[in-house]
Amino acid sequence: MELLRGLPGVGRRSAERMAFRLYSWDEEKLEALSANLHTLKQRVGKCPRCGNLSGDDNEEGLCAICASPLRDASVVCVVEEAAQIRNIEASGVFKGVYHVLGGRIAPLEGRGIDSIDVEGLEKRIGEGTIREVILALSPDVEGQATAIYLANRLKERGVKISRPAQGLPAGSDLSYADPATIAAALSGRTMFD
Repeated sequence: MELLRGLPGVGRRSAERMAFRLYSWDEEKLEALSANLHTLKQRVGKCPRCGNLSGDDNEEGLCAICASPLRDASVVCVVEEAAQIRNIEASGVFKGVYHVLGGRIAPLEGRGIDSIDVEGLEKRIGEGTIREVILALSPDVEGQATAIYLANRLKERGVKISRPAQGLPAGSDLSYADPATIAAALSGRTMFD
């Protein structure tokens, strides 16, 4: 139960329920889970191109997105962590590729510029196939600081630099929005056609 509590979002009660459920599994199912956990680090690595999680599906070790000929490799969406790619992919809208920074600049937590993969992004841009970089970083202070740093560093590279629109989520009630969200929504407003 203590090991399960180390997972994000798992408290004491959830860990307890998981442990009892695992105990109720048959040996075959437990052995399959154990084998998968035991070889996880050998089977899953990082894509050498973008930093996303990658299996051993192809010789180059590329993730499924970088290996796909159906993706637009000229548009790169920059995210902080590989887990954020799943959320963007779930929207079904973005058809480009990604670059995972591996974090964000947070001086108060001891994470500086050297803690994120800017060089890999610059190398990709230097290859001349990228026309747009979308900075899809968290809208908090550290994410905004990282986005501003990247925008300033990349502005001389000859690529369009953009960011996702910010503001009120679809289907939300304006009564519950905080002032910062309302300010972002109003400053990034669009016109009716």
